[in-house]
Amino acid sequence: MQNELIQQGVSLMLYGMGTVFVFLAVLVVVTLCMSAIVKRFFPEVEPLAPVNTGPVNSGMAAQPQAVDPKRLAVISAAIKKHRETSGR
Repeated sequence: MQNELIQQGVSLMLYGMGTVFVFLAVLVVVTLCMSAIVKRFFPEVEPLAPVNTGPVNSGMAAQPQAVDPKRLAVISAAIKKHRETSGR
């Protein structure tokens, strides 16, 4: 009786582990196939080459562009209005 029970337990364990192994192997194969299909029909877009706009500064930050006075006034008014309505 005891010997039969151990044999049944071992066979159940082997069937279970075999099922999990087969499932994981199928999962790997399906994932590889899907990856190949995606790469074939949707290739990666190559990044654009950077445009050289002029000489590179020697470690210095680029000079900021001057802001239009009208635009600066509008931005300042919007910030002031926002701070008044938000209670800050």
